[in-house]
Amino acid sequence: MKWLQSSFLIALAGVLGSLYFSEIMKFPPCTLCWYQRIFLYPLVWIFAAALWTEDQNYKKYAMPFILLGLAVSVYHNLLYYGVISEALAPCTKELSCTSRQLELFGVITIPIMSFISFLLITIFIFLDKKEKRSFL
Repeated sequence: MKWLQSSFLIALAGVLGSLYFSEIMKFPPCTLCWYQRIFLYPLVWIFAAALWTEDQNYKKYAMPFILLGLAVSVYHNLLYYGVISEALAPCTKELSCTSRQLELFGVITIPIMSFISFLLITIFIFLDKKEKRSFL
């Protein structure tokens, strides 16, 4: 398996999924969702550039976005599932970070999808060894 390519596809799916939820399904993103988007969106470009140019140093540029996005997604899930008090949420009164907008199969939520995406990208980046790679 190609770890960088998989990370690219997960990041791209996350970007397209978040745009689908907000622009097509009209789910407004909460404050923490916006922060996660801020950390996810640049990863698509970083991974694409690394694939295109065969840059072996892409981890230096990607890791801050990955780790900060993972941290925000962990915090968001702790708020969402009531482990942390909602009083600690940075969200506005109009839209709470704990709003239940989507629950697939009663389990899969938007915060869980974000957490799984950042977690998989983190794992894949650590598994990626320096090797010659091509875009396709």
